[in-house]
Amino acid sequence: MAAWIEDFPGSKPTVKQKLAAVRMLYDFLVVRQITPSNPAHSVRGPEYVVKKGKTPVWSREDAKTLLDSIPKDSVSGLRDRALIAAMLYSFARVSAVLKLRVDDYYHNGARRRLRLHEKGGKEHEMPVHHLLEQILDEYIFAAGLQSGQPLFQSLNSLATAVTGRGLNRYNAWAAIRKRAKAAGFLTPVGCHTWRATGITIYLENDGRLEHAQQMAGHESPRTTKLFDRTKDEITLSEVERIRL
Repeated sequence: MAAWIEDFPGSKPTVKQKLAAVRMLYDFLVVRQITPSNPAHSVRGPEYVVKKGKTPVWSREDAKTLLDSIPKDSVSGLRDRALIAAMLYSFARVSAVLKLRVDDYYHNGARRRLRLHEKGGKEHEMPVHHLLEQILDEYIFAAGLQSGQPLFQSLNSLATAVTGRGLNRYNAWAAIRKRAKAAGFLTPVGCHTWRATGITIYLENDGRLEHAQQMAGHESPRTTKLFDRTKDEITLSEVERIRL
């Protein structure tokens, strides 16, 4: 097993991921008494330490500018605005947001909550920010969404009405890129950008790391820390002190 890992082609993160998958497979086989032991248990993967994520993070000013630039006079604009806002304000993965159904946006007292279906079959509930609630309500009313339907849906050929079919990841990514380009942004952007941007803005406003971890549904605070880019601005301000 160690020799297989040493000769395995690919980057260090890929090798570590493959080793973790093999460990899980053998753990399952041991539990089912198919094999007596896990040969991958004592095998060490390559050293790979990441202290900062690679996901592009936008400033709060740029994020607000983009949301404000999306037109509200069409179902297409309202949907894309709601999609971005949902990831920004709930710290949710795009996969969890796209799995949302209308019934997953529900009342809890006077306010709303989102019932997010995260990876691994985990269910995670998140209180809805008041601005996100307003954005979602505008979209749901304009699109005429009904109970049981996907919350975020694809559009017809004229982009004037929803189809009843759930939006897929590629079309969500394409819609976000389109809105950023239309607003004049050249900054790299993807679906994960809004999760990372929301976490960074929360921490900039004196939010606590353990609360960000809970809201993001991370198992470890180290994972949440990868999304924290608050030190980027400090570094930039220090660089600007270099004056000729």
